[in-house]
Amino acid sequence: MQMGNGANLGGPSRNSDEEEWFMKVRIVSLLAVASLILAFAFLASTHAAPNKANAPAAPTANALPAATASPAAEQHPQIREALGALRRAKEHMEHAAHDFGGHRVEAIAATDRAIEQLEICLKYDKE
Repeated sequence: MQMGNGANLGGPSRNSDEEEWFMKVRIVSLLAVASLILAFAFLASTHAAPNKANAPAAPTANALPAATASPAAEQHPQIREALGALRRAKEHMEHAAHDFGGHRVEAIAATDRAIEQLEICLKYDKE
């Protein structure tokens, strides 16, 4: 007795090579989207912040007196939040019971590179 074209008797609906390819595409897509989000957040914050080299030497008439000025706010809270999230994700992957379909080592390496780049961004901002 023949079944329809799409019928499969208890086996997986895709072969493992196809599943692996789709998993890789998903991971690469997620990393690309995360990188773009971080890049746009960084670009938006650098354009919004005044350039230190172009700051006026003398205070302007609109400047607040030192006594009423608020303490310095966090420069880049989104980047610091992203760093924390990346560190937590890395910690989770390092201690997970499974290897995420063989992608754990590569994902940890990509996370390390992302953390390193964000730390460089924050160091550059301090200069």
